[in-house]
Amino acid sequence: MSGHSKWSTIKRKKGAIDAKRGKLFTRLIKDISIAVKEGGGPDVDANPKLRLAVANAKSNNMPKDNIERAIKKASGADATEYFEVTFEGYAPNGIAVFVECTTDNNNRTVSSVRATFSKYGGNLGTNGSLEFIFERKGIFDVSVDAVSDEDSFTLEIIDSGAEDIEKEDGYFHITCSLPDFGSIQGKLEEMDIQPETAELQRIPNTTVELDDDAFLKVMKLIEALEENEDVQNVFHNMEVSDEQMELI
Repeated sequence: MSGHSKWSTIKRKKGAIDAKRGKLFTRLIKDISIAVKEGGGPDVDANPKLRLAVANAKSNNMPKDNIERAIKKASGADATEYFEVTFEGYAPNGIAVFVECTTDNNNRTVSSVRATFSKYGGNLGTNGSLEFIFERKGIFDVSVDAVSDEDSFTLEIIDSGAEDIEKEDGYFHITCSLPDFGSIQGKLEEMDIQPETAELQRIPNTTVELDDDAFLKVMKLIEALEENEDVQNVFHNMEVSDEQMELI
C-alpha cells in the first residue's frame, strides 16, 4: 500500500522528537497504566494489552525497572485513574487531524486541545466527523535481522491476516486490519520475534499535498499538540515529502 512506508518514516522521526523532549517515557507509562486497568490486571502473560504496552516500552529502551514500577503503580489502590479521549478537527488548508489523548482530567484536556487548534488556525469538529478519512490499522515494524527465513516469515504473516508487507530500510513494515492485530501479534510471539514497534494507527485513506509554506504552518499545529502532556498520538492526512521532513 503506497504511503505506509512514508507514514512509518514519519512515525519513527516523530519518535525521535518525542525522545528529545523527554515525553516518550511518559507516554509509554500511560499506555502501561491503561493496559493494567483495562486489559485485565498486572500479569503480562495473561493481559495481551499490557504485553503489547510492555513490548513497546522495551523497544523504546525503557529500563526494566521503570516498566516494573509503572505496572506496580498502576495496579495499586492509589493509582492515577487515566482514561482515553479522542478529538477530531482540521488544521489550516483543510488537513484532517485526529488526536488521541490519555488524561486524568477531561476538562483540562478539552480546553487545552481546543485552544491549540484555535491558536494555530485550526478548528475542532465533532467526534466521528473524520471516520471517512481515517481507518484504524495495525502496524508492526520487524527488523530484517530478526528473521531467518524471509519467504517463510512472509507467508506465515500473510496467513495470519497481514494486508501488506513492505521491506525497506532494514525493516519489514506489516499492515493489518484492526480485527487481525491480535492474530499478527500472537504469530510473532509464536515465532519468537520481537517487533520494534507494534501499534494501532489511524491511516488516512486519502492524502493532501501542500507547498512548503503551508506544510510548515500545519506542522506548527501538529507539533504544539504533540507537546501537550495529555496527547499520546496525532494523526493527519498530509502527504509529506522527504524534502519537507528535512525542513523540521
